[in-house]
Amino acid sequence: MPETTPKGLSRLAFGGDYNPEQWPETVWPEDVRLMREAGVTMVSVGIFSWALLEPEPGNHDFGWLDRLLDLLHENGIRADLGTPTVAPPAWFYREHPEALPVTADGTRYEFGSRGAICHSNPHYRSAAADITTKLATRYAEHPALAMWHVHNEYGVPVSACYCDSCAAHFRRWLGRTYGTVDAVNEAWGTAFWGQRYADLDQINPPRVTPTVGNPAQALDYKRFADDTMRENFVAERDILHRLAPGIPVTTNFMTALSQCDSVDYWAWGREVDLVTNDHYLITDGRRTHVNLAMAADLTRSVAGGAPWLLLEHSTSGVNWQTRNPAKAPGQMARNSLAHVARGSDGAMFFQWRQSRRGAEKFHSAMLPHAGTDSRVWREVVELGASVDSLSTIRGTRTQADAAVLWDWHSWWAQNLQWRPSEDHDPRERADAFYEALYDRHLTVDFAHPEADLSAYPLVVVPALYLMTEAAGQNLTEYVENGGTLVVSYFSGIVDEHDAVHDGPYPGPLRDVLGLTVEEFSPLLAGDHVRITGPDGSELAGDVWTEFVVPRGAETVWTYADGLTEGHPAVTRHRLGEGSAWYVSTRLGAHGLDALVGWAADDARIAPRADLPRDVEVVRRVGESGTFLFAINHSGVDAKVALDAHGTELLTGERAAGRLAVPAGAVRVVRLDG
Repeated sequence: MPETTPKGLSRLAFGGDYNPEQWPETVWPEDVRLMREAGVTMVSVGIFSWALLEPEPGNHDFGWLDRLLDLLHENGIRADLGTPTVAPPAWFYREHPEALPVTADGTRYEFGSRGAICHSNPHYRSAAADITTKLATRYAEHPALAMWHVHNEYGVPVSACYCDSCAAHFRRWLGRTYGTVDAVNEAWGTAFWGQRYADLDQINPPRVTPTVGNPAQALDYKRFADDTMRENFVAERDILHRLAPGIPVTTNFMTALSQCDSVDYWAWGREVDLVTNDHYLITDGRRTHVNLAMAADLTRSVAGGAPWLLLEHSTSGVNWQTRNPAKAPGQMARNSLAHVARGSDGAMFFQWRQSRRGAEKFHSAMLPHAGTDSRVWREVVELGASVDSLSTIRGTRTQADAAVLWDWHSWWAQNLQWRPSEDHDPRERADAFYEALYDRHLTVDFAHPEADLSAYPLVVVPALYLMTEAAGQNLTEYVENGGTLVVSYFSGIVDEHDAVHDGPYPGPLRDVLGLTVEEFSPLLAGDHVRITGPDGSELAGDVWTEFVVPRGAETVWTYADGLTEGHPAVTRHRLGEGSAWYVSTRLGAHGLDALVGWAADDARIAPRADLPRDVEVVRRVGESGTFLFAINHSGVDAKVALDAHGTELLTGERAAGRLAVPAGAVRVVRLDG
């Protein structure tokens, strides 16, 4: 079995991307001295270095990397060594311009950025395998090597290419997936609009067409593009496993729904030895710490609940958003330790030293332009000491209270053209339901719709437009066996080929929800509906309504106006030992809080009314003990009840009764017993 933790790393990972090629070699000793001062335990190197490692075709220069790895080893710093295949050199594109990707409208990208790769191109695949082989052969036994870092952020900024090479590869993929052209015609419903194919050779990628193309073809092309990137990762991984056994291989994910929408991370999580993730705050005015928690929970779930590693985040502001505010004092540590609370065995950054040139020169770093006499540097050094004090948590697992179902294939299908309303956004519903659970202080696992859900008293389905029959049966059995299910509108509509399930909506959810939906009735922009409860209380919905027909479900809330007036808006169906809730409109924060509260009562999840808003409490448990993280994102001091005595690891103080957590602070208690 491959190793799943960085080799030779006995503490939590702390450090960042190190790009010494941007600086004179005389700077390196000073960098390493400051790394030791900051408590750095590992750095990522070589990720964008192909042009330096192979300045001319077949002419390799490893001398600088030899010296760098030796320097790191001499100073007790481990290396996450990259294969530089995200950025082929200029000479490669000069020889193989067809390796540059082509957009759906036929535009070929140029060299000069990063990630400009046609993943089907055989010349790219051969060159990537060659440089990976050279690196593995040279450094497999290097004492600084902790793990391999393949490529960088697959799917960003380009996942799909539409060139002729990809067209041929797509046809081969279809042949492997479906076997015959008749099976493709059946899956894609090509009888519609006369799109039937007589031979696989007639099929091209879903390039620009006069009007909307075949949605099933577009969905399969997203799958093909994802599979093709993953083929290239697996090819590099297998080379590294063969030539450098015992060294874990990873690639950095971007699981946050706000950052990457082209990668099926359920599939990728099964291919890496250690799940790693990059996360950056989206400064759109929302509570950024909620998005952070959601991304960390999703990453942990992709890892199957095992510890993972935060490989990149920022010390302060980034450079690529419309507005890039600095992080407030203490926020860097709070963000970092929130990831650790939710399963990361460390906190690493992009990058070590802030760049003077290039596109990311205004992106913050551990060592900023302002140098060591700066707030960011002082906070980095303080954080390094804090991370070191938490090393006993390595290998423990985060405990969850509930599950949210998510499927990237459903997201891809939902976001294709010609849906009933462009205002329905599956990511928005996922964010909204997650925030409702977060505000009830529930720690969340994400799960695939066909996964075993028996460990969760409460399962939430915020948006699953695409749902297989197997997933529907899975949810039915979950409720029959005592689970509590919450489903939001426009779920269970189509199968894996984007074909509407036979019979009334919502397809495989009809039985578990105890209802059918006769018709969707999306609202116009700005319109709202009132919904009322049996006690006369009132909620509001927008974006979407439906004509719901109960078939065993009880009506809990009813539309009070609009086209669906008098029809059920929120229902509850008792089935077997459990219950299933359905909401057929878009509820705001107040309505979602009420809905989640009712469902939590059904699931017998005790309310945590003693915890203030924006104070999160998360537990990690393992052989080394039980660790309670209390993170105060608010501006006021808080107290958190402890169910056992313990030791607060950041201060070394004993803790009992009610733990004081100052505004903006983090406390980590190792509980006794």
